[in-house]
Amino acid sequence: MKVHNAELVISAVKPEQYPNEEGLAEFALAGRSNVGKSSFINKMINRKSLARTSSKPGKTQTLNFYKIEEALYFVDVPGYGFAKVSKREREAWGAMIETYFTTREELCAVLQIVDLRHPPTKDDIMMYDFLKHYDIPCIVIATKADKIPRGKWDQHVKVLKKNLDLVKEDEIIVFSSETAEGKDKAWNALKKWMK
Repeated sequence: MKVHNAELVISAVKPEQYPNEEGLAEFALAGRSNVGKSSFINKMINRKSLARTSSKPGKTQTLNFYKIEEALYFVDVPGYGFAKVSKREREAWGAMIETYFTTREELCAVLQIVDLRHPPTKDDIMMYDFLKHYDIPCIVIATKADKIPRGKWDQHVKVLKKNLDLVKEDEIIVFSSETAEGKDKAWNALKKWMK
């Protein structure tokens, strides 16, 4: 998809703040703090900094709705697995994310962002299990592909599939926000889910 228009429409914390345009598909981005969710969004929409990247994990504390080409939304959710946030804050984020994931009809699929270089963390596995438990379609985006030789990608993908216990229907896409590797594949995967 060629993207000319993209904007942050709202940062929401509760359902009554969600955008209420019927018919626009929504894709949530879930992943560890600092795994590259913002970089993924920026690469997908050809922008340098619409989604703010930060060297400080735990920066996203709301559900950020990015409208793309009047056709769909990317919804950036708070990163998980970040220790420096109080337990109470983590629980509040958890409840906010769970409400969105389990009640939002416009949500077509969750893009679970993981780091291709490393086996999935306990939090990654928990998130994937949560999505499967609620029957939420998932596309796994394995980022930072530029950091390892192409010849080793398959072996890293195998580790991810095995540890996440990936079901056949769920796709895994090798991605790099540096080189745009996997960008077209990711758009094609999203198109399949759009009504």
